[in-house]
Amino acid sequence: MITDEKTQPLRGRFSVALPGPWTSGAVLIALLVVGPIAAVVWMAFNPVENVWPHLMSTTLPRYMLNTLILGLSVAVLAAAVGTGSAWLVTMYRFPGARALEWLLLTPLAIPAYVGAYALVDFLEYSGPVQTGLRGIFGWENARDYWFPEIRSRWAAVMVLTAALSPYVYLLTRQAFREQSGGVYEVARALGSGAFGRFFRVGLPLARPAIAAGGAIVMMETLADFGTVDFFAVQTLTTGIFTTWLEMGNAGGAAQIAMVILGLVLVLTALEKVSRRKSRFYQLERQRRPVDRITLTGLKGWLATFACVIPFAVGFVLPVSVLGWHAVMNAEGWLAPGLLRALGHTITVGGIAAVVTVLAALFLVYGVRLTGARAPRYLLPVSTVGYAAPGAVLAVGILIPLAVIDNWQADTILALTGWDPGLVLTGTAFAVIYAYAVRFFAIAQNATDAAMERVSPSLPMAARSLGRSAGGALREVYVPLIRGSVGTALLLVFVDCVKELPATLLLRPFNYNTLSTRVYEKASLEQIGEAAPAAILVILVGLVAVGFLARANR
Repeated sequence: MITDEKTQPLRGRFSVALPGPWTSGAVLIALLVVGPIAAVVWMAFNPVENVWPHLMSTTLPRYMLNTLILGLSVAVLAAAVGTGSAWLVTMYRFPGARALEWLLLTPLAIPAYVGAYALVDFLEYSGPVQTGLRGIFGWENARDYWFPEIRSRWAAVMVLTAALSPYVYLLTRQAFREQSGGVYEVARALGSGAFGRFFRVGLPLARPAIAAGGAIVMMETLADFGTVDFFAVQTLTTGIFTTWLEMGNAGGAAQIAMVILGLVLVLTALEKVSRRKSRFYQLERQRRPVDRITLTGLKGWLATFACVIPFAVGFVLPVSVLGWHAVMNAEGWLAPGLLRALGHTITVGGIAAVVTVLAALFLVYGVRLTGARAPRYLLPVSTVGYAAPGAVLAVGILIPLAVIDNWQADTILALTGWDPGLVLTGTAFAVIYAYAVRFFAIAQNATDAAMERVSPSLPMAARSLGRSAGGALREVYVPLIRGSVGTALLLVFVDCVKELPATLLLRPFNYNTLSTRVYEKASLEQIGEAAPAAILVILVGLVAVGFLARANR
């Protein structure tokens, strides 16, 4: 391997090799990504006021119970919905199967909190469902009939399942598509029916993908704030907001954040252990694709109906409800607050996406250049931010940055007599930093996978022709991986647009993005004013889903 690590031997008894700029830069980037998590750990063990005993005896058990029930319920239901729909569209032909194969991805464009606002507006007392029931049966008020409570834990489970099941669907569908059709032919020859082939062949072979999808769903559920807050479900994430903003105790918030990090680590470990002893190999030299079975009559329409339900609940319902409000409140599209929120969203999301992808490119390339083993551990370590909810990152970012910000402002004021103000926390810098840490894993994984596909002989040839390490990156790698880099830019940008808890906690005063505008308006029951911003968020998400569908053909 060719390296560009210039060393400077120290004269004396020993000669010590100093790391070059690429390795040093890679280490610095990794430290910046891991820094907020380390700050949370430090604050949790060194709180100004230890409220842990009070939390343990009062609210923490309730937070923990609700979080576990919510996470497990959503993971199980999302795994069932995603796996079942993936099995149907992969193994069978039925009316609308080809269109539904891609339509089932569209709920990824709907943030869960947007789906929550739409569901409540659709099912609440003054919504079209209950209004229609009262009109049909002649009921006059809520005492004349029973209707389930909408703002409850079961509704939160429903919304989160609809929003997150595409993660399981996407991974499981790919696993089913990669399986050999010969395996299922043998199973059919041995007398296995449809359910037997699913439970005895398909499900065991797809288990790693289902486990990975379920882990992503649980982590996203732990990270959610907008949905559980709207449905008044007290979880660990809402506990961070309550302890920090209402009680004014950052140390207590860090301690709750530590509990979330612990759950994430346990979840990740269990997912890896569950797959450690499970190995499934493709034995055929030339894999035969699965021969889809045609379902006709009632069976075909039942399969269509089963796949339409998650699409309708996860995409059609939110878009229809919010689209109707957006049309009925057309003046909301001209509101100055919406234009400012759109500008802020594009600015911070765009800057964060570019910074994140460039940092990931530098880190991956810098690790590849060095021949040392230790820097290679930076790659998995730097992905920890994606597992941390936005609220956790906000705790680890805002407090240290506030200390640094006040110190530099006081120092400059003392030396020059000029007060620069709060440069880091008084601007969108903290928001951009949180986005970069939160979604760094997306850019890093895309960049690393793309560089793996580049033949080592190409950069070696460039170096032999006199190109520097930077020149090889610029003239060889970047042209070859620009498609993957562009996809990473788009995905990071879309996730930044949808991110809510970190933005709520870290944004400057009177600084709104589309997500925070939707949250604020919907929290005040102004769903009509929230609709235009929500539609814009959905449109951005649809662009990403379109590119994702194109990449997974």
